[in-house]
Order: sequence, then C-alpha cells, then structure tokens
Amino acid sequence: MSEDRVTIDLGASEVVVERDGSTLRHPMSNPEAFEAASRAWLRCGWDVKYVYSFTWMGRPVIQLPEDMVRLQELICEVRPDVVIETGIAHGGSLVLWASLFRAAQRGRVIGVDVEIRPHNREALERHVLADLITLVEGSSTAPETVAAVRDQIAEDESVMVILDSNHTKEHVLAELELYAPLVSPGSYIVAMDGIMGDLPGAPRTQEDWSWNNPRSAVEEFVSRHREFEVTSPPFAFNEGAVRERVTYGPGGIVRRS
Repeated sequence: MSEDRVTIDLGASEVVVERDGSTLRHPMSNPEAFEAASRAWLRCGWDVKYVYSFTWMGRPVIQLPEDMVRLQELICEVRPDVVIETGIAHGGSLVLWASLFRAAQRGRVIGVDVEIRPHNREALERHVLADLITLVEGSSTAPETVAAVRDQIAEDESVMVILDSNHTKEHVLAELELYAPLVSPGSYIVAMDGIMGDLPGAPRTQEDWSWNNPRSAVEEFVSRHREFEVTSPPFAFNEGAVRERVTYGPGGIVRRS
C-alpha cells in the first residue's frame, strides 16, 4: 500500500494526501479523493479482517465484496461453461459462481483445494447448488490434480480460471503455467490478492511480500507468454466519476487473446 499520509476531512469535504513533502487536497467529488480514500480503506479493511464477515447463500465467502461483483461482471461477459477456482476454504465463492450459473441456466464450477475439511465438504455436497459444483482435493499444482480437473472439461467447453489458493509467487506462477492452457481465447485467468505486495508491515504479513506475491507471478508469466496480457476491463456500467477498481487483486486480471 502507498506510504502516503491520507487524511479524510469530512468537515472540509476533502481528502488530503501528503506525499514526498508535498500536500495534495482533493475535493470529495474528485476521483482522486475516492482513490486515495479507497487505498486507506483497503488497508484498514485488511487490518480488521473485513473480508471475514460475509456469506453467500449460507457459506462463508472470504472475498472483498467489490471483487465479487467485478468477477461476476467478467463471468457475465465471457459466459464460460466452466469456472475453475483453486482455493476453496468454506466454499462461499464456489456457491456464488454456481448461483450465477443457475440463474443463467448454463455453466458449472470446479473447486480445487489441497485440503477440503470434512464439515466444508459436507456443507457443499448438501447445498442446494451442489449439482453445479465439483470438488477436487489435492495440491493445485500436482500433476494428478491438474489431470483430474482437465478430465472434467470437454473439448468444446469454454473455461475461466480463478487462482485463490497459496499466494506465494512460486505457487501462483506454477498455477498460471498449469491452468492457463485451459483458458479459452477471450477468457480470463485471475490471480487474487496481488494487494499483498503493498502490505508489508501490516498485521498478518511477511517482509518478503513486496516481491513474493501473486502480482509478481503474473508479471513474470505474461513476460513469457505473449498470448496473455494483464488487463483492466472497462466497467460494464459507469455513470459516475470512479476510474479505478477497488480491489484486493490489482494487476491480477489476465486475458487470453
């Protein structure tokens, strides 16, 4: 996160940013004010574990709400037959994507995790959307796991991938190499939690996060694979002044040409 000093002055209706010895004053109505306040809000949300307070159709979903909505927009744009997600936790995001597929009357989700805890597996297998969810237990980078996922996908099915398991650079880079070939042209592979690179010094962080993070993995991956590019798709709808995404996954949306 930027080391700017950000002051939100509600009385003066402005956001004050102190940077490199200079002071910038942004009226609340300016997008610059929203961007600065959002950076502070994201950091504060990390410190208080804001994302650990939501559910989707009965299952905890450890995602920033803004990211859930933006990923929904990508899914509605691509209309994939299959979404593969590495990292299941309680399964809330699997249920979220499955609910979109139920509404659209097409599509399904494959969830991969190195350990699916029994109570989470039972809850997902008993869920009303269970018929749209396939669970694969095993390391997301193990050859047998990748093969098991690949076996679930027909040749003519379109695929989108979301990476949200182990967030080290090494692991995410390995996932990108293994799962990107499954991504359909025009679709996306999304690496979550690139915000880690901005958080060293915050609670629950490591000093090496400045480089050991998903965003660094994405940058290295796209430098090797020219058919993939980091992108920030335009908002599907925007009648306001907001220009930038409020996200825990900056630099993580990768499109296959």
